[in-house]
Amino acid sequence: MPRGARLDTPGALHHVMVRGIEHTAIVFDDEDRLDFLNRIDKASDKTGTVIYAWALMTNHAHLLLRSGLEGLPTFMRKVLTGYSVSFNKRHHRVGHLFQNRYKSILCEEEPYFVKLVSYIHLNPLRAGLVASLEELERYPWSGHGAIMGLGEHKWQDTEYVLQQFGRTTEAAREAYVEFVLDQMQLGRQPKLTGGGLVRSAGGWSEVLSMRKRGEREFSDERILGSGEFVEEVLGDVGKLQKEMVPTRLRQVDAHDMLGRQCAEKGLSVEALQAGSRTREYSSIRRVLARKFVIELGLSHADVARMLGISRAGVSMLIRG
Repeated sequence: MPRGARLDTPGALHHVMVRGIEHTAIVFDDEDRLDFLNRIDKASDKTGTVIYAWALMTNHAHLLLRSGLEGLPTFMRKVLTGYSVSFNKRHHRVGHLFQNRYKSILCEEEPYFVKLVSYIHLNPLRAGLVASLEELERYPWSGHGAIMGLGEHKWQDTEYVLQQFGRTTEAAREAYVEFVLDQMQLGRQPKLTGGGLVRSAGGWSEVLSMRKRGEREFSDERILGSGEFVEEVLGDVGKLQKEMVPTRLRQVDAHDMLGRQCAEKGLSVEALQAGSRTREYSSIRRVLARKFVIELGLSHADVARMLGISRAGVSMLIRG
C-alpha cells in the first residue's frame, strides 16, 4: 500500500523517528554522536526548525520538533544526507545508512506535547543505557539534561517546554520531573510513535467503546490527535502550505487582533492575560480562541498564554 504524502506546514508539531537500515547502528562512537548533533544545530538554524525533545540511540533517533518556513523535508535532508556521507567516509562503508523514509507523525499539541517530551527523553532509560532518572540528567545524548539545567544546546528550546509545567524555572522543573516519573510507570506507550484512530484513541478497547456509543472519529495514520484535529488538518493543510506564513508573523497578527478587541470594548489586555474572569473578558476569549487556533493555526499553548487561561481552557472554548 503506497504511503501518503507528508503533512507539513510551518509551525506544525512533529514526532520524527529515524532508524538505521535493517536496524543497524547509526552511531559507533561519540564522534558520530557529536557530528549528528552538530548537523541538527546547523540545519535547525538554516530552516527555522525548533527542537523541543530528542534522544540519540544506537540504531535510531527521536525528535520532537516544530517545522520552520522551509519545512520538515528540507530540515531532515540537511541532517541525514550530510551525516550519512560523513559516517560512511569515517567508517569506510558504502550504501544507505538510514531506512529509505524516516517516520514523521503530525501531532496535536494538546494533550500530546508534554507526553511526547517525556516519552522521547525516557528512551535511554527504557533501553538500559542509563539506570535511573538521576543518571539520565547527566546523559549527554538526550535532551532531558538540558531541561534540568545540566548542559545546553542553543537549538533546543527548553524554555518553551518548561513553560508547560510552571511559571518559574524551579517550579517547572519540579513539575516536569514529577510528570516524567508518572509517565515512567506507563511503559512504552506505542500510541506515541504512530497515528491513526486506534493510537489516538488509546487502544482498541476505547475504539470499540466509541462505536458502541455511536461515535465516529476522523483518523489518519500520519496524524496523532482527535478526530476534530484530523479533520481540521486535512481540510486546512493545502491552504496553509500555499500561504506558508511563519508562526512568528501569525503570533503578531494574533496580538494585534487581541489589542483591537480589548480597545473596542474599553478593556485591558494586561487584565485579560492576568486571568480576569469577568463576563466581558470571557466573551473576548471565547471569540479569539477559535480564531487563533483555527484561522491562524497557533498552538494551544501559545493561545493559552495570550488569553490568560490554561491549554485545557483553550480546548474547551474551541469545542464549545
